[in-house]
Amino acid sequence: MHIYGAYASEKGLQLQNKKEGFLIKGWAESVEEVFINARVCLAPLRFGAGLKGKLIDAMQFGAPSITTNLGAEAMHNKLPWNGFITDDPNEFALKSIELYTNEKLWINAQKNGIEIINRFFSKEKYEKRLLSRIKGISKNKEKHQLKNFIGAMLQHHTIQSTKYMSKWIEEKNKPI
Repeated sequence: MHIYGAYASEKGLQLQNKKEGFLIKGWAESVEEVFINARVCLAPLRFGAGLKGKLIDAMQFGAPSITTNLGAEAMHNKLPWNGFITDDPNEFALKSIELYTNEKLWINAQKNGIEIINRFFSKEKYEKRLLSRIKGISKNKEKHQLKNFIGAMLQHHTIQSTKYMSKWIEEKNKPI
């Protein structure tokens, strides 16, 4: 089992056991290389929001996954998942083994992942709409920014902080 993650804790690193094949890898240089060489993606997510990049990557590169309800949230719109979804730790472990060892189940889960990607994350499906939206906003940038109160407020304070920092530097550099 290869464990990837950018910020492995000292406690996590101590769990590595090369003899048993439990390897803490840390930061992955190439997501593609990791998933092409993986049979199954285990993502026991306990928190997070929106789309989970690691699960989309797993589907794109053909690795079925086991995750929690939170991990699959907003990802598949009731299509069959590309593996299993469970919040129970014991079931998570058993389903991981089942998906890893059952060839027929693995192939079916991989097909489910491809269906999810094609249905909900297709570049062809959303590219024109996204580009049209970006062009529309670009043409009416000022009008768009006026609708964004928080962004305008943050922009104002960024400019103000720069202004006052400049004044401070001026005063600091004046000869005494």
